[in-house]
Amino acid sequence: YDTMKFLFKNNRFVHALFFGHLILEKLRKAIWINQNNQNYLPKIHNILSILKQTDVQLMEEQKIFILKLNLYNIEGRYPDDIARIYKITNEKLAKTYYKNINNLTVCLSEKLH
Repeated sequence: YDTMKFLFKNNRFVHALFFGHLILEKLRKAIWINQNNQNYLPKIHNILSILKQTDVQLMEEQKIFILKLNLYNIEGRYPDDIARIYKITNEKLAKTYYKNINNLTVCLSEKLH
């Protein structure tokens, strides 16, 4: 979380959003493990796919945001197409995503307690 904040403050928006995706991915994995302790966690990075296998209920706008944020995970891991994501990521978009990541972090963290 601190890395995402540091990158965002230093205008490294693509990298900040990559780490934001990692934050939400780790939270959803923790939720999945808490609810499926007899199984092995599927080896995928799509946050929404794993959350569908839990009792977490998201609003439609949260689902749409997660689908958009998944782009930053793919691009972070597969740099061949990274130029495309740099073209679409500006400060305004990053601020919106940063706010949504923070809100979802709180929401998903509450599901662990």
